[in-house]
Amino acid sequence: MATQPTRQPRPAVPALFQVALAPVQAFFRLEASSGILLALCAVAALAWANSPWSASYAAVFDAPLRLEIAGHGGPFTFRELINDGLMTLFFFLVGMEIKRELSAGELRTFSRAVLPLIAALGGMVVPAALYLAFTHGTPAQVGWAIPMATDIAFAIGCLTLVKARVGHGLVVFLTALAIFDDIGGILVIALFYGTGLHVEWLAVGAGLVAVLWGLNRFYVRNGLVYAVVGAALWYAMHHGGIHATLSGVILGLCIPALPSRPGREVLEELAAYVQGLVSRPDDEAARGAQLLHIEESLEDIEPPLNRFVHLWHGYVAYGIVPLFALANSGVDVSGMSPADLLKPLPLGIIVGLFVGKQLGIFLFTFAAVRAGVSPLPAGSGLAQLHGVSVVAGIGFTVALFVGGLAFADKPSLLAEAKLGILTGSLLSAVVGYVLLRYVARPPQAALQASP
Repeated sequence: MATQPTRQPRPAVPALFQVALAPVQAFFRLEASSGILLALCAVAALAWANSPWSASYAAVFDAPLRLEIAGHGGPFTFRELINDGLMTLFFFLVGMEIKRELSAGELRTFSRAVLPLIAALGGMVVPAALYLAFTHGTPAQVGWAIPMATDIAFAIGCLTLVKARVGHGLVVFLTALAIFDDIGGILVIALFYGTGLHVEWLAVGAGLVAVLWGLNRFYVRNGLVYAVVGAALWYAMHHGGIHATLSGVILGLCIPALPSRPGREVLEELAAYVQGLVSRPDDEAARGAQLLHIEESLEDIEPPLNRFVHLWHGYVAYGIVPLFALANSGVDVSGMSPADLLKPLPLGIIVGLFVGKQLGIFLFTFAAVRAGVSPLPAGSGLAQLHGVSVVAGIGFTVALFVGGLAFADKPSLLAEAKLGILTGSLLSAVVGYVLLRYVARPPQAALQASP
């Protein structure tokens, strides 16, 4: 009887390396880690922009770059590369998350989606109306969409810190609400923050969207193919007058979200194949081909969308979005005073995020529940709903993005907008945390239902 070769033990990891690595591993396992990193980058940007080295902040992110391919391209800054280029990958991930929720997640049926949809509508309309009430008739009114957004990373991170007091139903509710917020924000950017439409380039873009639809229809799984067509769509939309980052959303929506074959069918075939291998003598030469066959069979069960989300989530959550926060949160407050927060623009954003969000979400949801449209999220009460409505006022990533579009050629107004976004988001985070941690007491059933 042949003896099995002894497996060599893995080399021991040096103790010092383990000590250094353990906190890093623990941080990235923390559910709130992406939101914490985002906050740290925002604080770092503020400190950098107001330090003795503030000139280096502008020098780094306003550094001129240039890219030309076959005579096409031109100059841009490092900040523009982040905001218009890398953020396309953020919107690509947003598009895939939206499609996953619509096809197989919490938004796949009307009954599941109706309450967060109504809540999101209130959370967009009321903040925008309050903002316009403060800025109507001024150059700042163009930024009316800034307080409409909820930053999902920050908001879920905040709920994670009080998860012992928040039922799973409310976490799902906030996630779905933020997804509808994203959809609303995407439509607003596409319709109101373009640079003038150019029909010929839009026609090229429409043709490329048709190509992406065909790739989805024929279940193409090769990521390189989608990347090439997506890059061409970005270029066409950039020249067509629609903000090019929205090409990422379209690309994400075109990634196949369902498996190519039913999972049970694949597993039954795989079980028969493995049973055949077990009944035959072991063939070491064919082992590689056998493992490859098993791996390819399992790939039929996993939709390309899931694979792409897993691939890109870490890069976006821990790389691109924190870099965006670092590049866009540096507001020079050295010449400002607390009275500047009372100017129409920052005050409109603060009131929109902190007051408008909680009023819009809570009142619209309460009205829908009282009208019998849908029950409250499982195991929650009005106090918890109010706390989550306040947390939803954390508008950061998309709010900064919209502010950059609205005031691209007005640096003083952009600085005021950033100040309002940071202040309103901080108020919402702190007050929402206090309400959920110390005031709202969820029903015991909600805690028992929480995973």
